[in-house]
Amino acid sequence: MRIIEIKGNDKKELVKKYLDRTDNPNPEIESSVADILKKVRQSGDEALRYYTKGFDRVDIGEFKVSEEEIEEALSIVGDEFIEVLKSAYKNIYDFHKKQVETTWFEEMRDGVRLGQKITPIERVGIYVPGGTAGYPSTVLMTAVPAVVANVGSITMVSPPNRDGKIDPYILSAAYVSGVKDIYKVGGAQAVAALAYGTESIPSVDKIVGPGNIFVATAKRQVFGTVGIDMIAGPSEIGILADKNADPKYVAADLLSQAEHDVKAASILITEDMDFANSVSEEVEILKNKLKRNEIVDQSLENYGIIFVADSKEECIDMMNIVAPEHLEILWEEPENYIDRIVNAGAIFLGQYTPEPVGDYYAGPNHTLPTGGTARFSSPLGVYDYIKRSSLLSYDRSALVKDANNIMDFAKNEGLTAHAAAVEVRVNNGD
Repeated sequence: MRIIEIKGNDKKELVKKYLDRTDNPNPEIESSVADILKKVRQSGDEALRYYTKGFDRVDIGEFKVSEEEIEEALSIVGDEFIEVLKSAYKNIYDFHKKQVETTWFEEMRDGVRLGQKITPIERVGIYVPGGTAGYPSTVLMTAVPAVVANVGSITMVSPPNRDGKIDPYILSAAYVSGVKDIYKVGGAQAVAALAYGTESIPSVDKIVGPGNIFVATAKRQVFGTVGIDMIAGPSEIGILADKNADPKYVAADLLSQAEHDVKAASILITEDMDFANSVSEEVEILKNKLKRNEIVDQSLENYGIIFVADSKEECIDMMNIVAPEHLEILWEEPENYIDRIVNAGAIFLGQYTPEPVGDYYAGPNHTLPTGGTARFSSPLGVYDYIKRSSLLSYDRSALVKDANNIMDFAKNEGLTAHAAAVEVRVNNGD
């Protein structure tokens, strides 16, 4: 891995130079996705079958997954992994239960009651990548907070394999999560079906879940017609560590992200050059043992980097500029540094909390802001599946007391009808 000393350099420029993964808009993809959305909106299931045949190389008769297909998936997966899924479900459920907001309505001033009404979104669509690989963890992480939020209807879409079926691990996770409306369709066409509805697939109010560039582009283009969670990009991990950490642990954790994608970023920031060299050596030893070592090699060549700073304070400043999706703090007493971290999707504390515990099992959501967007966004949670409505109630005496101030605001904005709506009440209709 490349080792770069921060000394005297502009930290933001270093991050931009070595870690910028911004994709320039691709007019061809934008146009192709727009065309897919238009055709699905116009032709419904017919267009879905056309694109599924073209992209997934399979003819689909019935899009909805049957109970028999669910039972077949459960038998393939086996009872042991079903129990693993149930255990993970409980952990994820218990964590997200802490995020539940409640409606409140109380007297704030004499004659004035104000509050907030919490309402679950009625219909949510979950996109789960599939086809050549299955991601049951994505099912749990997107479905469980929706269940906790009491969403009225959860629809799941996932691309079929060449046999016209969805990965059995995905279906098993859906079963454990209580998701029953599952459809064999993927790509931009699946996003279109969720946004606009077809003869087989009902439209939803919000679409969540990760996907490739076509799925991400489709989500961006349908936003406004429906809500979306985020536009997810390539994954990244940032690690803060020094000589007291085990370089094997650090190397293993850097590689755990590098195997995701050739654009995944693996970043260590340390104040110890000897430790940086030790980690780099361990990476070289460990990476050749990995199944996806070609992806790992390219990922590390593109975005694998070790920054060496003068102090822990400078390490933290640099990491806040990176704003990583996953942040591991492997310094001693890592809790002491939490307050200094202002930009991170999820923070993993200590040498025995590697990033995979968050990916699969611990409880917090693994759908996290990527590409530096942790500067302004948060992990997927129950709050993404609810709406907040403000509640307001004035009695007459309270309105009379505030009337002049309200009317002054309205008149200064040139909205005399607004002022009149107050005046007619305080002057008894005169």
